[in-house]
Parts: sequence; structure tokens; C-alpha cells
Amino acid sequence: MPVTALIDYGSGNLASAAKALAHSANGTCEIVTTADPDVVLASERVVLPGVGAFADCMNGLCAVPGMVEALREKVLKEGAPFLGICVGMQLLATVGVEFGRHAGLGWIAGEVVKITPGDAALKIPHMGWNELNFTQDHPLLDGIAPGAHAYFVHSFQFKPVLHEDLIATTDYGGLLTAMVGNENIAGTQFHPEKSQATGLKLLENFLKWRP
Repeated sequence: MPVTALIDYGSGNLASAAKALAHSANGTCEIVTTADPDVVLASERVVLPGVGAFADCMNGLCAVPGMVEALREKVLKEGAPFLGICVGMQLLATVGVEFGRHAGLGWIAGEVVKITPGDAALKIPHMGWNELNFTQDHPLLDGIAPGAHAYFVHSFQFKPVLHEDLIATTDYGGLLTAMVGNENIAGTQFHPEKSQATGLKLLENFLKWRP
């Protein structure tokens, strides 16, 4: 049975992500939570979760021996389908500016910057349910209606350099990036595992995706 590797690097809501992935897989693949680069290299697709500060998450990922190298081999060279969730998506950026400037994986050009709503009454972090507005079609959004709601928890957002890497936005005192993607790589700022039917459909689409 094909394996989807859920990366364990000490940051991320692993239990709920694994449960949601297994539900969406419906027996079509095995979901393996792992910190083993060899498991990643043998997998069919990869999910990188993340909760917390950009630098802490990047440092945590780099601290797992061989993991960043395995991800580059699997995703960039072999073209395996990849999904980053929340900070796992932000780590795709060139740089993050939370508590100083910190290099990301650099897989999708852009910066992770602080959210500055146009309405001063809006609180940060942006937390709760919000509408998704699609900027382009994407296989991960098949069967999800424009305006569907997803669950967000974040104080920083990914601003991609190229508009074609932007897949979906949400509005919170101004447009915020909700989803990015480039070829076999995709990332959601919202948490699919907490977004009920919308999130489960996106995960189901990801597990069938053959970019």
C-alpha cells in the first residue's frame, strides 16, 4: 500500500492531522507519522504540518538529521506530491520575518510577514472560520465551492512573489494568502484537519493528486 509521510519534527498538530488524513484516505494509502528520512524517501507523498513561530519550526525541521535533504530529494527531484499546512506552508517561503529574518526552504519565492489588518478593531492572531476565495483552479480544490469556510489560526502570512503561485485568499481587514502552489507543491494557511467537510475534501483530493 502506498505511504503518505506526515513529518514529525516536534511542531504540528500531528494526531488530528493523521486522523483527518486517514479518514480522507479511506484505506487507499497508509498514513505514517515519521521523523525518519528513509521513510520519506520511500513514500509516495509528503505532508508537512507546523504550529508556532517560523524560526522555531525551521530550526526544528533542520534538527532532524537528514530530513531537509530527504524532502528536497523526494519533492524537488522526484516530484512527489507535497502539502504544507499552516507554518508547514510558510516554511516553503524564501524568508520569514518573525523575530528577525530567517531563511525558509525557498521552494516558493516569497516572504512570511506580519498580518496588518486595515481595520484596527480586528485582532491578531487571525483565528476562526473564514471564507476561501479562489484565485485560480487547482486539483486540491476540486469539489469545494468558492466561498467555502476554513479554519485559520495565524499572526503571519505568506506573500508569494509570483501571482501564479497564489491559489486562494481570504479577507481579514485586507486580503491574506490562504493557499499557495507550484507544480507538485501546495500549501494551506488554514488547517484542513480542523476545517470539517471542506478540509477533508481537500485532503482527499491531495491523496489522489498526481501532478
